[in-house]
Amino acid sequence: MRLALFQPDIPQNLGAVIRLTACFAVPLEVIQPCAFPLDDRSMKRAALDYGPLAHMTLRDSWSDFLAAPERKAGRLVLFTTRGAQPLYDFSFAPGDTLLFGRESAGVPDEVHAAAEARLLIPIAPPARSFNLAVSAGIGLSEALRQTDGFPKIEKTD
Repeated sequence: MRLALFQPDIPQNLGAVIRLTACFAVPLEVIQPCAFPLDDRSMKRAALDYGPLAHMTLRDSWSDFLAAPERKAGRLVLFTTRGAQPLYDFSFAPGDTLLFGRESAGVPDEVHAAAEARLLIPIAPPARSFNLAVSAGIGLSEALRQTDGFPKIEKTD
């Protein structure tokens, strides 16, 4: 299981997703360009001390992301407000890459077309969408639940 962000706009969201993926031991791919410098202080503050625990790879472009060897391991699953299938009706597999778009604009049509699945997180109207980091947490949690991919916790008495 992998998580990917397409050209993120808000450093605090990237920081929160870095923390999310570090806590779940899931690799993160960031597809550039980002709308902020990746050394932005607010992003570092949002990630706190979880940055070193994260496994983050920067991709220079959409084409570099598609060409990466990780794409051969599983499906590209796009989370979008234009999704065709509710999140909970989808069967995740361990090799899937969960892709989330820009906060301001989602993803372009070519990214939609490249996805093997387009998922929607159901929300009550008239709300439009969740925050990016919240959406990533919901999507990743469901994918890990279905694939038994959560980190194993040792019991202590």
